[in-house]
Amino acid sequence: MNVSSGYAHAWESFWEDAPYEPGGVFWDAEPAMTAQQHLAYFEKHFDPGLPLVDLGCGNGTQTRFLAGRYPRVVGIDLAHAAIERARRDDPHGLAGYQQLDAVDTDAVRALHEELGDANVYMRGVLHQCEPADRSRLVDGIATLTGQRGRAFAVELAEAAKGVLMGLAQGPAGPPPKLGAIFAHGIAPGEVDDAAVPGYFTSAGLDVLTEGEEPLRTTEFRPDGARIEVPSRWLVAGLAA
Repeated sequence: MNVSSGYAHAWESFWEDAPYEPGGVFWDAEPAMTAQQHLAYFEKHFDPGLPLVDLGCGNGTQTRFLAGRYPRVVGIDLAHAAIERARRDDPHGLAGYQQLDAVDTDAVRALHEELGDANVYMRGVLHQCEPADRSRLVDGIATLTGQRGRAFAVELAEAAKGVLMGLAQGPAGPPPKLGAIFAHGIAPGEVDDAAVPGYFTSAGLDVLTEGEEPLRTTEFRPDGARIEVPSRWLVAGLAA
């Protein structure tokens, strides 16, 4: 069952059309600037013996990096085209990949039955959900983490809207990689900074730590500076 049909088509078409070269997608920065930086925030909270789910894995750039650090890593994404790319870009099978709608309760429960309790890594997925799906998404994360797992989530901060709109409304229009997102009907949703931890506590999880970290993109300003977008992160799970 595809619960998120309202935006599934937009993501499918985005990944079908996205360029194949490294860094061809706005947020697909290399792991040295993303997941590797995030390790400092979540590694001490994650049980290294548990599997890890990269929720919203896209083409698997961060999934492959994380695969060497946990006994089993599975990337899941709403779009079939994204999963196909992730598999193609991982010829040695460092990780596994599944097309899965993370707000599909039955599908998430089946994945938990397959993996057991797991850690979850999620970057920029909650704000892309339809508002009605956000609680179900985080409920699904709570299902995946179970009793022993932990979740790391990084999401655009409220201040990101001003940065993105400023880029989109510049004299030359949005940078090409940002323009490709808008062209497919994908626009960052507004989620209040205070609302994000609230979704996790409402799902029965404790917010163990949180902070700020800019989202580093693959796009650059005319002066050559890398575009960074304000973001916030948290680690959640059942407190010991």
